Amino acid sequence: MRGNEGSAAALVIILALLMIPTDLAFAHGIGGKDASFVAATRGPDILPFMYLGAKHMVTGYDHLLFILGVIFFLYRMRDVLIYVTLFSIGHSITLLAGVLLKLEVNAYLIDAVIGLSVAYKAFDNLGGFQSVFGFQPNNRIAVAIFGLIHGFGLATKLQEFRLSPNGLLPNMIGFNIGVELGQMIALALMLLIMLHWRRSASFERSAVVANALILAAGFVLMEYQLAGYFVGGKA
Repeated sequence: MRGNEGSAAALVIILALLMIPTDLAFAHGIGGKDASFVAATRGPDILPFMYLGAKHMVTGYDHLLFILGVIFFLYRMRDVLIYVTLFSIGHSITLLAGVLLKLEVNAYLIDAVIGLSVAYKAFDNLGGFQSVFGFQPNNRIAVAIFGLIHGFGLATKLQEFRLSPNGLLPNMIGFNIGVELGQMIALALMLLIMLHWRRSASFERSAVVANALILAAGFVLMEYQLAGYFVGGKA
């Protein structure tokens, strides 16, 4: 019974991530008082930016789904650390470069690729590349590349504001540190859930269902962003 309860609980959590109300799920950028604070900042204010970075990551459903896909079948902590580090290096580079160098990328397109990354990892977890295409891509390279894409996604959220150049570097470093802290919190919770879930007798069966749900969610996210781009987001 405990095994079934564990797998059921894990699936409920995944479904909760996938069923976030549309008005919240597709607007997980910086808004409300946080947006007002960012727009009004005119100097170094590292701690609040750390908080914003952590909050953005913890509430970033697309980033969380990708990380969940990455660690889903990683059983050794060493492998988890390697993959998460590759992802972190990637998104740190493009987050900082995107904002500091003012590298503009269409937010709809970058978020569409982030949705694709979620679907990609779930498809890989289901053995899709081997069964459909007869080859296995290098997962470390893929995670690092998608890390770069996710970093641009973070940067586009910040580039929506007229960020003051005064204190911009320390504020962005603070934001990036916050992102990493938020990622560590989310990762710790995911690992605890996965550890309990893997002990259940039904893990293999429910893992297929979970990755199929993540795959579908990735395509939904991608299609939504592409629709936004073609309808009115090309500018």
